[in-house]
Amino acid sequence: MSENFETLAIRLQAERSAFKEHSVPLYLTSSYKFDDAEEMRALFANEKEGNVYSRYANPNTTELIDKMAALEGAESGWVTATGMAAIFTTFGAFLKNGDHVLSSRSVFGSTHQLLTNVFSKWGITYTYADLDKPETWEGLIQQNTKLIFIETPSNPGIDIIDLEFIAKIAKKHGVLFVVDNCFATPYLQQPIKLGADISIHSATKYIDGQGRTLGGVILGTKAHMLVIEGFARHSGPSLSPFNAWILSKSLETLAVRMDRHCENALKVAEFLEGHPKVALVKYPFLKSHPQHEIAKKQMKQGGGIVTVVLKDGIDGARKFMDGLQLFSISANLADTRSIATHPATSTHSKLTEEQRLEVGIEQGSVRLSIGLEHIDDIIADIKGALG
Repeated sequence: MSENFETLAIRLQAERSAFKEHSVPLYLTSSYKFDDAEEMRALFANEKEGNVYSRYANPNTTELIDKMAALEGAESGWVTATGMAAIFTTFGAFLKNGDHVLSSRSVFGSTHQLLTNVFSKWGITYTYADLDKPETWEGLIQQNTKLIFIETPSNPGIDIIDLEFIAKIAKKHGVLFVVDNCFATPYLQQPIKLGADISIHSATKYIDGQGRTLGGVILGTKAHMLVIEGFARHSGPSLSPFNAWILSKSLETLAVRMDRHCENALKVAEFLEGHPKVALVKYPFLKSHPQHEIAKKQMKQGGGIVTVVLKDGIDGARKFMDGLQLFSISANLADTRSIATHPATSTHSKLTEEQRLEVGIEQGSVRLSIGLEHIDDIIADIKGALG
């Protein structure tokens, strides 16, 4: 089999059945038949490989895991019902009462809620580290620090963290290094090859890429995935076979979609930069981005998300969003269709104003998920909304 990303994404698939189907079928079954009592015993004792129950594994979920692991350079993986289920499962599998998490300050709103309101009830503490002060990260590691968690690029600030730098710190202190790789996808960035232990995706976003379904992916070593499996089998955040089938098929077009997303997003960022009504534009492959050189080092392209800050604050943001005709106003992202989101009143509304400002979310911030429409139409819509 070729090692090229595009070929692997298309040609890796589950073994064909006796019907010799070209496209992998759906396996809509909750359970499986055993040839005899001894086979049932051996499978449940892990002495033999095979499917026993679709909460544990299914040919469709297995295919998705195998594809994602190959594309990201991981040994193994696990899939979940949503991206947040993937994050919760990873934290839940490795953390216990008394453990500490060191996290980048800029994380998704629901991840912030897990750290502040859910795991705090279980005696798990956390510390946020500042992206613009990398020299402080190592000093924030405590004796009970079990896990370092980051998003890069971050949501919605589009901040970039040097993966190799954090990986060295994590390995020095024997701490698990977990990366939310959702915005980049395996096509643009492969954290495990840069030293991360675990890479997580909300497959709802670019892996699907068409706003159709939900899913999450966890990737890492076989040893780490055994820990994940032990937790997930019994807590039950299972991905349905149907959704796994959709996501596996979606991977076949990931490379061509991401190429267009990135091409369009860079042109949008360049158009917005310097516009009289724009205070700031954040996009990794703009030279003005604070971590531009890091982004160029660890990412193939800049991704499909552009964050813009309007000069007139929330009034300017609302006027701009209400003036868009082509863009959808939605809390989602990574669709074929361009989407505009106001993070301060939606995805990150549960943060205080001070917390939002600490991660660069202003009242005038608008997250633009740049779709696959013709670039002339996208820019014309933005231009018209800006007035």
